[in-house]
Amino acid sequence: MSRASKPYEIVERALGLSTSDSLVVIADETSSANLRWAGNALTTNGVTRGRTLTVVATVEGSEGTASGVVSRAGVTADDLESLVRAAEAAARAAGPAEDAQPPVTGVPVCADFTDAPAETGPDVFADFAPALGEAFARAREGGRELYGFAHHEMTSTYLGTSAGLRLRHDQPNGTLELNAKSPDRSRSAWAGRATRDFKDVDPAALDAELARRLGWAERRIELPAGRYQTLLPPTAVADLLIYQIWSSTARDATEGRTVFSRPGGGTRLGEKLARLPLTLRSDPHAPGLESAPFVIAHSSGDGASVFDNGLPLEPTDWMAGGRLERLTTTRHTAALTGLPVAPAIDNLLLEGGGERTLDEMVAATTGRALLLTCLWYIREVDPATLLLTGLTRDGVYLVEDGEVVGEVNNFRFNESPVDLLSRASEAGRTERTLPREWGDWFTRAAMPALRVPDFHMSSVSQGV
Repeated sequence: MSRASKPYEIVERALGLSTSDSLVVIADETSSANLRWAGNALTTNGVTRGRTLTVVATVEGSEGTASGVVSRAGVTADDLESLVRAAEAAARAAGPAEDAQPPVTGVPVCADFTDAPAETGPDVFADFAPALGEAFARAREGGRELYGFAHHEMTSTYLGTSAGLRLRHDQPNGTLELNAKSPDRSRSAWAGRATRDFKDVDPAALDAELARRLGWAERRIELPAGRYQTLLPPTAVADLLIYQIWSSTARDATEGRTVFSRPGGGTRLGEKLARLPLTLRSDPHAPGLESAPFVIAHSSGDGASVFDNGLPLEPTDWMAGGRLERLTTTRHTAALTGLPVAPAIDNLLLEGGGERTLDEMVAATTGRALLLTCLWYIREVDPATLLLTGLTRDGVYLVEDGEVVGEVNNFRFNESPVDLLSRASEAGRTERTLPREWGDWFTRAAMPALRVPDFHMSSVSQGV
């Protein structure tokens, strides 16, 4: 299979090789471009291309339907039949699949299914790169050193099934991470952005923000562990709520294993989780955060099923007005729990707060508060409460009566995002953000800053 082979032809050929009862073929065609820099100078750049083929075979048996899944990169023409046969062999060797469902049907064929894949390349940085060079010059003049990278990826996914589905989705994904450091490396500040095309990324504005934060860090204040009024920026809120949505599978909640389980049985659906009238939602058509409008499942797990491939996705409110509205379900787990079908969607928005920016929330602060930059190394401690632990990084600042007065030491925190929502006293303006911790897996998020009266900094950390 040459690089000139069209993805839809690959899908059709694989389907034509099937000897199983049903087959799903997913071809992912990916191109990427990147820039890296250090010490106010570009260091490397490059482009890559790749193709991955996933085959899901299902066979009917006396005890039920079994499935086999095989994914390979760089499949050649000579390898294609062996890939299909391997998936079919895996299905025949497997026991009945617990999540087995009838193939998805009735979804209109995508008009662009036979079109060539979308591609990215160095041109995506045509406006961004010169602006970055100007930011380097300003940083040198201001005694700062900029480090970081920009990455843009375009993935065209072609999904075909023996039941007649022919679907296609193009997913652009861009990320920028920028660090500013003092020449002696004693001070560091971070900013990140998620973007579809880098046309909305302003290196000059980011450098100016980082310069301000390095200025704050010229005064160092040591604080002990404890509970502090804390301003969580959108990136930190995103990292916490992404973990929450990943943990919100209906089956686990129904079986009493998560924070969304009701004591004595059942789930907490309908309960008020947030003190503020916030809505947590996903929408494949959300402007600027567009994601696949149908299920693309390369494997089955707690929150996804290969049998749901091609299932249309609709806007979903996970929490509305502060109340829990939906838990993640596949068709299988929806039938098990009696809840509506609500597959995972690849974006997340928290809305319903005020119009204040983070700067305005800082200015409105009375007494003492901490202003965070981002969170790092987030890990689960207790699934029953969704207690998470992690570290602050690249700047924790002390706010006193509306003014930032210096930088404080880093902390380890212990908090549950569900509990935080119940205690948050203010939410700011929702804006697109890049999750720092989960940016390699989840980038399409829009969040407000949150004010938490008593965020738990459990210990002092030496992290930076």
